[in-house]
Amino acid sequence: MIPRFSVPAIAALALAACSPQGHAPAPAPDTDWPHYGGDAGGQRFSPAAQITPANVRGLKVAWTYSTGHMRTHADAVQRAAFEATPILAGGRLFLCSPFNVASAHAPGTGQALWTFDPKIDAGARYPNSFNCRGVAYWRDPAAPADAPCAERIFMATNDRRLFALDAATGKACAAFGQGGQVDAMPGAQLARSGGAQITSAPVVIDGVVVVGSSIDDNQRVRETPGAVHAFDAVTGALRWTYDPLQAAGPGVVAGAANVWAPMSADPARGLVFLPTSSPSPDFYGAARPGDAAHANSVVAVHAATGQVAWAFQTTHHDVWDYDVPAQPTLAMLAYRGGALRPAVIQTTKQGLVFTLDRETGRPIIPVEERPVPQGGEVGEVLSPTQPFPVAPEPLAPNRIRPDDAFGLTPWDRDACRKLIAGARNEGLYTPPSTKGTILYPFTGGGSNWGGLAFDQRRGVAFLNTSSALHKVTLIPAAKVAGEKRAHPDLEISPQAGAPYGMRRELLVSPLGLPCNPPPWGLLTAVDMTTGKILWRTPLGTTRDLAPGSQLVMRGVGTPNMGGPIATASGLVFIGAAMDDYLRAFDAKSGQELWKGRLPAGGQATPMTYVWKGRQYVVIAAGGHAKGDTRRGDQVIAFALPD
Repeated sequence: MIPRFSVPAIAALALAACSPQGHAPAPAPDTDWPHYGGDAGGQRFSPAAQITPANVRGLKVAWTYSTGHMRTHADAVQRAAFEATPILAGGRLFLCSPFNVASAHAPGTGQALWTFDPKIDAGARYPNSFNCRGVAYWRDPAAPADAPCAERIFMATNDRRLFALDAATGKACAAFGQGGQVDAMPGAQLARSGGAQITSAPVVIDGVVVVGSSIDDNQRVRETPGAVHAFDAVTGALRWTYDPLQAAGPGVVAGAANVWAPMSADPARGLVFLPTSSPSPDFYGAARPGDAAHANSVVAVHAATGQVAWAFQTTHHDVWDYDVPAQPTLAMLAYRGGALRPAVIQTTKQGLVFTLDRETGRPIIPVEERPVPQGGEVGEVLSPTQPFPVAPEPLAPNRIRPDDAFGLTPWDRDACRKLIAGARNEGLYTPPSTKGTILYPFTGGGSNWGGLAFDQRRGVAFLNTSSALHKVTLIPAAKVAGEKRAHPDLEISPQAGAPYGMRRELLVSPLGLPCNPPPWGLLTAVDMTTGKILWRTPLGTTRDLAPGSQLVMRGVGTPNMGGPIATASGLVFIGAAMDDYLRAFDAKSGQELWKGRLPAGGQATPMTYVWKGRQYVVIAAGGHAKGDTRRGDQVIAFALPD
């Protein structure tokens, strides 16, 4: 769930032009970004070092590319999120638009080399807006170098198709499935035509393409199963299917538990790592007693067969919509002087960071089962404990008192104080209730789909988090329809088949600002070898939420969508915030060194590469429907003066 804040009209924007600093930099070795997360393990780290803390202020716009969707999809753009991270592989830059138009580009100019439009229905209504976070590249080792489709781009679409495209021409690979496409959710029975979509990039490993899905939240108990499907990369034949709820046991009635966030892969071990979501419905679980098998888990499966190697659950019997929301990050890690071990680092919406052994799933940094609030509504059987890693400390606050309420004026603050005081509020994992329950962090924070960046050399992870309050109220089933009529602008869902529907609302003041104290967005550096936080810095300003407010509201940050990348020169680049900037921070100190103005919201994860000796930093600037940031259709590349 992404927050909606009231956003006043914003003045016209222009790209910021920074003056060149010093002499032109020396050419650097060419560097690719061949996977959505930089590498197969999602570290989002680049060895590129031409742009440094000393010269980053000289960045300027090197090229721009427009998808044209502000013209061709003018109405649907308002229901879109441009979250794409391009990849660079085989000498071309590849990306996808929110409407699944795939394209290849010249890395030095951004010029489109080809485009492919699967012509999805722009009038459809999907769970998470129109969205395509990325594509996957694969080189067929058995194909001659100049053969058609020897290099392939795989793209999964909002309307649940998987395409294989020739990386050189953009033409569909005719021998893949039916004319270059397959049904990416074969056999799925949807309650409505738009009830499921695919938003994250596929993963390709050992000739197998693995695809997840995004499924309706809170609509019904008997939801579409969240099965993961794998296909042969050459023929498109279905290789295996894995349902995270297949081991849930007798008496469990639920669906979802899908993998909507990006996946990662370990080719050396033949493993794919799946971040699974909560089972249906999100906020009432009497029909699914127990912990729901591999829902809310990091699951390692064998790429060849789909058999589970291990699973680790981050939330037991989830009734808070605390999905595992981000790509598992694969790293080599020595914790507190121990041996160097292959690890999986997993961030969560709760602001917790789990560090697991990549081969066994057992915690490298210890995890404790701690008692949590009890007393759910009638029929609910909660888990008495939840897992908490001993380090690092939670990266997002999870307790608030009425007297902690924030407001710009006494009137504003008192309104928030009353909202907090009027809800059930016993800290993290307070169960949903008919009174209304505070969820803190809210279901769009602390860490979300942007995940983290990891500097293997230093053992440091960089993570952005969001902080806001949700109030979730359970509504007796017989009253749901009436509540929806009375409050048409609120999120009210039936949870059909359960005795309760739900209402979820962001707690904001009469002025439209979050009721919890700032900072509302942070960028944090964590030494994963010790579990200690190295620095924290606010991320974002209120400039584009309320023009002029940033002059009196400094250091508050904003909720954010997207993630960071890190480079060998000691820089962390990130957009994500609800103002229209791409920023660069010093990896050692957290100091903001540069920001470049974007023509629209940069709620996407950037990437970087070196092409013909010049380093580029690229971000999609198209805004986000659920964050209600400025819409656009451009991809922007920054570089130092040529």
